[in-house]
Amino acid sequence: MEGGVVSQPVKGTPQGGPLSPLLSNIILDDLDKELDRRGHRYCRYADDCNLYVGSKRAGERVMESIRGFLERRLRLQVNREKSAVDRPWKRAFLGFSMTWHKTPRLKVAPSSVLRFKSKLKEAFRQGRGRNLLRFTEELKPVLQGWINYFRLAEVKITFEELDGWIRRRLRCMLWRQWKRAFSRAKNLMKRGLGEEQAWRSATNGRGPWWNSGASHMNLAFPKGYFDHIGLVSLLDHVLMFRCKP
Repeated sequence: MEGGVVSQPVKGTPQGGPLSPLLSNIILDDLDKELDRRGHRYCRYADDCNLYVGSKRAGERVMESIRGFLERRLRLQVNREKSAVDRPWKRAFLGFSMTWHKTPRLKVAPSSVLRFKSKLKEAFRQGRGRNLLRFTEELKPVLQGWINYFRLAEVKITFEELDGWIRRRLRCMLWRQWKRAFSRAKNLMKRGLGEEQAWRSATNGRGPWWNSGASHMNLAFPKGYFDHIGLVSLLDHVLMFRCKP
């Protein structure tokens, strides 16, 4: 209220700040108590909440009931576009999802992988023509921050595929930088390829992305090379986290 007059605020709390989840917990404390009273299994973080029931019919019934509780009792507006009744492995919660097995395992949600790739693609576009060592060093905090957040994921294939995709992007950068067939053959020979194979690869007429995934670039720049220059391996980091007591 301002001067005794009720006015509608046009701004909320800053996203990502500590005040936002605190206020969410205060406002939604009644929701937690209601869910406990009903005996529901649920997980809530700030205003993001998943409820787990035994069937689709039960899910639809609980969805309507809880939506009514939030809108009538707490006077909150539910985002109907983001709310849905579905299988747990088809939904994402805080960037995570789970497998469909009887004993489910935690995994990185596909939408989180797509967002991460989109962020990295922008970095790779800006990194064209850059020194590979310096560019790899700039990628380090981005990769470490992402894997630190998702280190609890139990499905390792996601990290393995992302590692391969990142290394291929870096090989693509190198192929673009070499430009001429002579430079490509020369650099491939420096990395241990025979003269005949180097020239055949350098003059194949294929594009940078194809060559970045071809055998000659994988032989010239294997995983060990990128480990040596300090590229963060997502798979290695998540395996290291699992080995810690």
